[in-house]
Amino acid sequence: MKTVSINKETANREWLVVDLEGQTVGRAAARIAAVLRGKHKPSYTPHADAGDFVVAINCDKVVFTGNKLQDKLYYRHSHHPGGLTEMTAGQMLDRHPERVMMLAVKGMLPKNHLGREMLKKFKVYTGAEHPHAAQQPKVLELA
Repeated sequence: MKTVSINKETANREWLVVDLEGQTVGRAAARIAAVLRGKHKPSYTPHADAGDFVVAINCDKVVFTGNKLQDKLYYRHSHHPGGLTEMTAGQMLDRHPERVMMLAVKGMLPKNHLGREMLKKFKVYTGAEHPHAAQQPKVLELA
């Protein structure tokens, strides 16, 4: 028997939609990152992007546990002197809810070119509507 190694061209990709309403940020991000990497498939290949596309809806209704809404800080820098800006998780969830999930999933993917390619397959939307109905996404259960 020969070992089959999947590459980007031969990967069988699906579109999955996940409803994040009432889900914990870290637990949802860990499951989504595993699906983006393709670890849920028997043909998982660590050095190739063989994961599925994931569409996340209702990201404005995710939940933080404990005191993370007040204590967790998000940082960004404008690349100018004194340009460091910090925002609490509560402020970030109010202003940019899609960025909360994007950063959580990004932190759980590989920190290289392959991880950046995997992150492009992750689509995040605040409401229940998304423009990917033509791809006929299947429902992904997180729990």
